[in-house]
Amino acid sequence: MADSRVIPIAAAQAVTGAEGETVWLYEKQKKIYPRSVTGWFVNWRWATVWITQLVFYGLPWLTWNDRPAVLFELASRRFYIFGLVLHPQDFIYLTALLVLSALSLFLFTAVAGRLWCGFACPQTVYTEIFLWVERHTEGDRIARMRLDAAPWSLDKLWRKSAKQGIWLALGLWTGFSFVGYFTPIRALWGEAFTLGFGPWEWFWVLFYGIATYGNAGYLREQVCTYMCPYARFQSAMFDRDTMIVSYDTERGDPRGSRGRKVDPRKEGLGDCIDCGLCVQVCPTGIDIREGLQYQCISCAACVDVCDGVMDKMAYPRGLIRFATQNGLANHWSRAQTLKRVFRPRVLVYGSVLALIAAGFVASLALRSPFRVDVVRDRGVLARMVGEGQVENVYRLQVMNSTESAQHYRVTLDGLPGALVTSHPDFEVGPAQARWLAVSVQIPPESARALGSGVHPIHFNIERVTRGDDSPAAVHEKSTFVVPR
Repeated sequence: MADSRVIPIAAAQAVTGAEGETVWLYEKQKKIYPRSVTGWFVNWRWATVWITQLVFYGLPWLTWNDRPAVLFELASRRFYIFGLVLHPQDFIYLTALLVLSALSLFLFTAVAGRLWCGFACPQTVYTEIFLWVERHTEGDRIARMRLDAAPWSLDKLWRKSAKQGIWLALGLWTGFSFVGYFTPIRALWGEAFTLGFGPWEWFWVLFYGIATYGNAGYLREQVCTYMCPYARFQSAMFDRDTMIVSYDTERGDPRGSRGRKVDPRKEGLGDCIDCGLCVQVCPTGIDIREGLQYQCISCAACVDVCDGVMDKMAYPRGLIRFATQNGLANHWSRAQTLKRVFRPRVLVYGSVLALIAAGFVASLALRSPFRVDVVRDRGVLARMVGEGQVENVYRLQVMNSTESAQHYRVTLDGLPGALVTSHPDFEVGPAQARWLAVSVQIPPESARALGSGVHPIHFNIERVTRGDDSPAAVHEKSTFVVPR
């Protein structure tokens, strides 16, 4: 009779197959202990770490016009980026920025694979920082493996505690810096000593800090392998002329260990001495000698360590290098490979990216210092007033994008005799948005000449020139209703 017991999925470790073999339902995740490495690409990776973190941690502390240089005030819906003041109506710039980022990613991927992942992705950057802390508290690869395998002792306790403490401090400081982009960080720093954060500030400091701590400290390569969608669709942007980290199979195989004075050709061996260092330094734990794999983030750590081995063996460098599949197959020189890298696909990406970037910069440079929206006041119908004048009421929203108070004047075009009878001149405070009701009247003779119905009208809102300010004007269309 069949076994009717129910095995909980979470507790099930293995089941017995038809022929008695054990089939494991879940594979235990093996911890990866990346070995430290030095080299040209490692130096570049650390340069991006320093640059990105100086920008991320430093920007909230910079001041501009007596306020943070970069501040996104969600409550007042104003966004300050150095000299720019943006309103929600400027959302188009965020859209353009996202398009530029996507096209840049497509371009870099088509040229050199997952270059972004290996050098500038936040997951890579923070993992590199957390690994640096781990190496300095627990030692390099072998020392960390021995420490994890050893029983608990005072030495192990203080090393593990020091690492966790520094990791947690880095994570919380990262969360604090992130919130500093939305709340002035100097005020936030004062609140930190009294734990006076608001509920949302507490939430985001803890959420972002713990996410950084968990992703960079524990998940690491699993984020790149399983959680990041880029690893899954990158193949759609690769082709045989994409520069990727590659192992030269023809030169390296057959693999085998040998002494430095042994001629590998006489022994029937390739240049690869099968030391396994390329696997030990890989942050995702793959063997690049097995070919292109989606887990590879193009960090080039294997390139640096292999070049070091080749130097010790007095072999030419480049057994593992950035190369294209066509270049390896056809034995192209570096010049020939680079010539094919800049193929039509890449040139199209680059041209479109350059055009959009130029348009984006030009749009920001030519952007009006204020915006105006004109809306007919639907709560007040067109009506006859005074001595037969026809009046329509409009609501104007004027958004001042400068950090000084501005004076404006409203004039009209398109209707003969049209006159602004309320608020023709007004002021809007620094970086403020103001709604005001504006009444427009036309004389009786103009109303008779136009006839009943809807007629176009143009509002001209001019900034009154003050001192060295350059004049500016915004023109908005609307309609004027003449009742029957």
